[in-house]
Amino acid sequence: MKHMTEQRYAELIARFAKAHVVVAGDLIADEFLYGQVERVSREAPVLILKYDTTEILPGGAGNAANNVAALGAKVNVVGVVGRDETGGRLLGAMPTRANTRGIVRAAGYVTPVKTRVLAGGVHSAKQQVVRIDRVGPALTSRQHSALVRRLEDALALALADADVVIVSDYGSGLYTPDLIARAEAKAAGKTPRSFRTRPQGRWVDPTYVGRVPMILVDSRYGLSGFRGVTACTPNESEVEAWLGVTIGDDPVSLEKAGRTLLRKLQSRAVLVTRGSRGMALFEPGRPTDHVPIVGSDQIADVTGAGDTVIATFGVALASGATFGEAARLANYAGGLVVMKRGTATVSARELSAAIS
Repeated sequence: MKHMTEQRYAELIARFAKAHVVVAGDLIADEFLYGQVERVSREAPVLILKYDTTEILPGGAGNAANNVAALGAKVNVVGVVGRDETGGRLLGAMPTRANTRGIVRAAGYVTPVKTRVLAGGVHSAKQQVVRIDRVGPALTSRQHSALVRRLEDALALALADADVVIVSDYGSGLYTPDLIARAEAKAAGKTPRSFRTRPQGRWVDPTYVGRVPMILVDSRYGLSGFRGVTACTPNESEVEAWLGVTIGDDPVSLEKAGRTLLRKLQSRAVLVTRGSRGMALFEPGRPTDHVPIVGSDQIADVTGAGDTVIATFGVALASGATFGEAARLANYAGGLVVMKRGTATVSARELSAAIS
C-alpha cells in the first residue's frame, strides 16, 4: 500500500510540467541584508554589524510564483510594481521560467519592501535581528481604479490556458473577488452584469461556457470576501482572528472552525495550516483529514512557508490530485522549505526525494 501511494505521488509530480498556473497578487521585494557581529555599541545596547551583502528575492505573490516555477509548472504572474529601482530589481529577481508580461509597472506606485537584517559570526549561522517594512502612500481613488482595470486586463489574458489561479492577497486592497470575477468575464468575452456561484465554486458570468480554472486563495486580511472559491489555505492564527476563537490543542474547536469556514465561504475545500501540528483539510460531506507534520520539527525559518504550501497545493490540483493528495504534497513541501533560510523554494526533485 505504501508503495502504491509513493507511485501515485510520483505520477502526480511527473505531471507538474504540464500544469498551467496563474499567480495573481501582491508582489513584495524581500530584501536580506547580511552582516557580521563586531561588537556592542557604546552609544546604545545594540549590536554593531559589519555589512557583508544585500540580496533581493521575490516575496508575497512573487514567492508563490517562484515556488510554482521551481516545481516545474508553467506560471503566469499578474501583479504590480512601481517604476522605482526596487521594482526593477524585483522584476529582475523573478524566475526566468515565469511569464511576467502580466506584471504592471505603475507610475506613482511604490514597490513594497520587507528588509530583514541577519547577523552572525564568521563560523555561525546568521539569525534575523530585525525586520523593516516599507510601503508607499495610499493610492488615490483615480490611481486605484486605473490600476485595477490594468490588472483585470492582464489577468483576463493570463486566464486563457490556466488550470489554477492562485490569489495571493497581502492586504493591498487590489485583489478583490470583484476583480477576479470581472477578469473571468473579460476572458470569456462577456460584459459582466451579475455573477452567481456555481456548485463547483466559481465567480463567472452565467452565460460563460468556456474553460473555468480552479480558484485558490491565500488572503491575509480579506478572506471573508472570497465566497465561492475552490479552496483556501489560511493558517490557524488567521482562522482564529477571523472567527474570534482560540483553537490550540482543542480538536472540537478546530472542527467547528473548519466547518464554519466551509459554510461561510461556500468552497470545496479549506486547508488550515497549523505549524508544528501539521494541517487539517475540510471538505463538505467528508471527514476531516488531519495531516501530521513531516520531517524534522527543528525549524530554521518560516519565511514564505505559506506561499510554498499554496503553490504546491495548486500545482498538484492542476496535475489531477485530489484535495487530500494535494494537501499531503503541500505538507511535504512545507516541511522542506522551513528547513531552509530566507525566502526559499522546493523543487520537484526535492519533493520526490522526500516522499520516497
